[in-house]
Amino acid sequence: MPHSTSILLLGDGAEASRLRQRLCRHFFAVETARSVDESRELARRCRFHVLVVVDPPTPWHELRQALEACEGLPSATLLVTEKSRAETAVEALRGGVSDVLLRPFSTDELVASVLAVCSGAASRPRAPLSRPGPALVGETRPMREIRTLVERIGATASTVLIEGEAGTGRQLLARLLHERSGRTGSFTAVDCRRTDRVALANTLAGLGRGADEGTLFLDEIDAMPLDLQTELLRDMAGAAGDSDSRLRATSPVVASTQRNLAELVARRRFREDLWQRLRVMRIGLPPLRERRADIPLLAAHFADRLSAGMGRPRVELQSSELEALVQHDWPGNVTELRQAIEQTLLRGQLPADALVGSVARSTGTPDYPLDWTLEQVKRHHMACVLEDCDGNKSAAARRLDISRKTLERKLGASGHE
Repeated sequence: MPHSTSILLLGDGAEASRLRQRLCRHFFAVETARSVDESRELARRCRFHVLVVVDPPTPWHELRQALEACEGLPSATLLVTEKSRAETAVEALRGGVSDVLLRPFSTDELVASVLAVCSGAASRPRAPLSRPGPALVGETRPMREIRTLVERIGATASTVLIEGEAGTGRQLLARLLHERSGRTGSFTAVDCRRTDRVALANTLAGLGRGADEGTLFLDEIDAMPLDLQTELLRDMAGAAGDSDSRLRATSPVVASTQRNLAELVARRRFREDLWQRLRVMRIGLPPLRERRADIPLLAAHFADRLSAGMGRPRVELQSSELEALVQHDWPGNVTELRQAIEQTLLRGQLPADALVGSVARSTGTPDYPLDWTLEQVKRHHMACVLEDCDGNKSAAARRLDISRKTLERKLGASGHE
């Protein structure tokens, strides 16, 4: 019976206290130790079925050595920590911990994890892939294949190119690749579309000065100026053995794009040799409209996560509402679906007006008067792109595939670099 399970909780602070209160409502005995020494003393007097470690203050390998020196502690171990500490979770899983639970989680998930660890049924790893963010939730074939691929290549230093539309979860996938790698350095994300040339050049140069052993994520790499593409290519070549490299082997590159780089190469808008190096490992994230069977699962996922974070009751969608979600084309992909579920939690029901408005956009209703001339429509589109690029005319011109002078002439505005 579950209530006969005894738990030793190792942790100190408010989070450990709250977790103990939740566990006490479901298990026979829960004892708390604030240090390894206290754990040792409790283990001498009592028999515990599972050890629950909460937010360890030291690196996992150090804590593991200290725990292994304590006689009587259970081998079944559950680590509870924040999602932001996924690197600790990966290290712990590799170091022999039975399972990992990343906050936020429901009490039912907590109880299930403890019981699974006790029974030896916990599988490696629970996080972050089986408890993922939007882009990796789903049981359609493409998503299963992507999860398998992440497991296979995550521990390597391979360059990866992530392709997919806006809102499909490219940055999330890049973060998971970093977490799976086990690298101890930071995850550095750079939006090449929104970062001006000087800042982008300084970022690349700065990475080379410190042996970070992290991951460099270059989002929208197609927007990187050609001269910086040359520098990046040189640094990546150096990582393979050239002593003149600034990046060296310490910062494997993960890049992403919405555009077809092969077409940009043909139009000499992107370096072919850089493209060849990036495409060694390509992962394509499918748009949501191509995996509609995952939409109900994603909706439930967001409802659980958002309701817990917002402190609001979970809203159960009716079958007709789920059908409406499945039939929608979701031009904003997973990001747009998440926003719809968030509005649902705030309003108490699915925001029909927001969904209808989104459908109207996806079916071609323009956001400008229909009596505009073609030139007016073009200027309107250029202005929208410029605004999305935070006023960076060079970046906007690259996205529009026109010269900066043409953009300035068409808009007749000063803008800024």
